[in-house]
Amino acid sequence: MFRPFPLFIGMRYANIKRKNHFITFLSLISMIGIALGVMVLITVLSVMNGFSKEVRERILSVTPHLTITNHIHPIYNWSQLAQNLKNNEIIATGPFIDGQGMLIEANEVKGVMVKGVLPEEVEAVFPLENALVEGQLSDLKAGQFGVILGLQLARSLGVSVGDKVTLIVPEMTVSMAGAMPRLKRLKVVGIFEVGYLYDHGYAFMHINDAGKLFKLNEGVSGIHARLKDPFSSPRLMYDIAKNLTPEFSVIDWTTQNSTYFSAVKMEKTMMFFTLMMILAIAVFNLVSTMIMVVTDKRADIAILRTLGASTTKITTIFICQGALIGCTGTLLGVVLGITLALNVTDIVSFIEHLFSVQFISADVYFISFLPSQLLWRDVAIIGLSALTLSLIATIWPALRAAKTTPAEALRHEN
Repeated sequence: MFRPFPLFIGMRYANIKRKNHFITFLSLISMIGIALGVMVLITVLSVMNGFSKEVRERILSVTPHLTITNHIHPIYNWSQLAQNLKNNEIIATGPFIDGQGMLIEANEVKGVMVKGVLPEEVEAVFPLENALVEGQLSDLKAGQFGVILGLQLARSLGVSVGDKVTLIVPEMTVSMAGAMPRLKRLKVVGIFEVGYLYDHGYAFMHINDAGKLFKLNEGVSGIHARLKDPFSSPRLMYDIAKNLTPEFSVIDWTTQNSTYFSAVKMEKTMMFFTLMMILAIAVFNLVSTMIMVVTDKRADIAILRTLGASTTKITTIFICQGALIGCTGTLLGVVLGITLALNVTDIVSFIEHLFSVQFISADVYFISFLPSQLLWRDVAIIGLSALTLSLIATIWPALRAAKTTPAEALRHEN
């Protein structure tokens, strides 16, 4: 099979079956270093992609896509406003009342975010029905002052379905005895679990009961909307805001969580460049290997030059050799990285089970496992970056080989 002269010689020089075992060892180290760098980059970025995807889905599952509020007074004509919002892109709307208080049971006191909802329209506000582990959503009836607590909150208070807790609202009631905080006994009718902070500090009531407690009369704090496509929320946010008076405020889920998503994006970018520097160190080990090869092949270079090989062909020979080492290392790293990225969740789960440890806590990270999402775009960028760095690393040794003088090289050989 026909092969260009520089490529043929370069492949022969790259053959690991050399007499000089030290150079063979350096070539293997360079190849393994590149492979490990590429593998780690692919795996780490896949884990970060998976983590971001899982947390984003968890946030979307418990966060309304759009929130409309009035920053001057409660919204009284909320039913008409909700009707005007409905279109092909908005699949559900629901009013809500937000308030804060403290729940007391026995000697336990816990701060809580109280959310008043309409049971038949709660899906736009919170996935309450699917998150219930005890009780039923239909038990949340107006006038009965029932409450649905998060699992961790219920455990902290030591209550279950059927028990009663006392809610203290920070707004004062003035009487002849003086100013007193308002208290109300509530019956626990359900317990939900979605994870993270929601289970620790949220309580749901019927919107009518919440309105009486927080003295909103017939008004509500705002309206939540759930969209067919959550990622269209920034556009819809501006479209809806344009049709409302200035006293209304519209915010979407990306704006509410912008700090978190910006932090994740910056962390991924910094991690990529940090690991790329480590890969660059591994790639530039190729420089020392190629210099050793050039020194070892001085006599061969002199003979090739004597036979008429141009400096361009000599340069190409050593570039081909270095590129072959870089390509092999990159290909090996890509294969190992893809394999590890696709199986890292199972591997970490096995290690956790084997040593009875837990690396990720759902109380901190929303999730209790190590996710992974392999993006072929990342694989392509990492592979091309490794190949480019490998080619750059071969240029100076190859140019040095081309400058070898035949007479001087043969004199030193003797």
